[in-house]
Amino acid sequence: MSARRPRIGAVVLPEYGWAETRRIWTGLEEMGLDHAWTFDHHSWRTLRERPWYDAVATLSAVAAVTGRMRLGTLVSSPNFRHPAVLAKQVMTLDEVSGGRFVLGLGAGASGADAALLGRAAASPRERADRFAEFVELSDMLLREPSATYRGAHFAAVDARMVPGCVQRPRVPFAIAAAGPRGLLLAARHADLWVTIGDPGRPGGQAEDEAWRLLRRQLTSLEGACERAGRDPASLGRLVNVSRVVDAPYASPERFAEVVGRCRDLGFTDVVVNHPRSEGVFAGDRTDFERAVLALVG
Repeated sequence: MSARRPRIGAVVLPEYGWAETRRIWTGLEEMGLDHAWTFDHHSWRTLRERPWYDAVATLSAVAAVTGRMRLGTLVSSPNFRHPAVLAKQVMTLDEVSGGRFVLGLGAGASGADAALLGRAAASPRERADRFAEFVELSDMLLREPSATYRGAHFAAVDARMVPGCVQRPRVPFAIAAAGPRGLLLAARHADLWVTIGDPGRPGGQAEDEAWRLLRRQLTSLEGACERAGRDPASLGRLVNVSRVVDAPYASPERFAEVVGRCRDLGFTDVVVNHPRSEGVFAGDRTDFERAVLALVG
């Protein structure tokens, strides 16, 4: 594969005790990955009765034992995060990591996280409105030393952010979006756009259909950039291929093929879920390491 290959990363679920967490994340950095991420849920789907740790605290610890690759949430949502509290955590994490943190943001799906704080179920429009406020207020908080904001869903009064982010004017945003309003938010505020293909059927469509969908999404993203007055080339594009195709790292050849197709579509970044021993995202760690090292080693 040419030198134009996308940056490669991995997603590690926050389910391991610290000794194993440290081993996995430092191992990913030693492999040469460009970035690594974790889910930011209070609990998650079929793993709700299993160990599950906080994403921000986990990444703070990981930041202290790594020194090169970028780290991020994939993604934080307004389901149970408030921008004023999250922004202070993000500012701190950016300092601990030496300016390596990326804040992944998403609207948040229905389910346990959405019901956690006792809120009534939100309509699609309400979720979109809330996410717009979440992104806009997060952007304000992380750029300014003091922010006051009052919206329909979030408020902040003289929220102080001193000394501010290491990265200026703020940490990068990686915004997950599929619909028109979300894509426009990404065009206006994101440094990276994030997709898992069809959010309603992650990994559930035929592979050819999945690639066609990604192409359509990229076309829609370019349209959103045009409406926002932004050069599409200035916006990174990240795809989690573990949510799009089956067995993306079954062999070095398979992984090279998948990453090559992503590159040809215009993706700048590709991530895969780190293999678990069983259940969702189950895989062989030897296969994962062999396939990844063939590209980045």
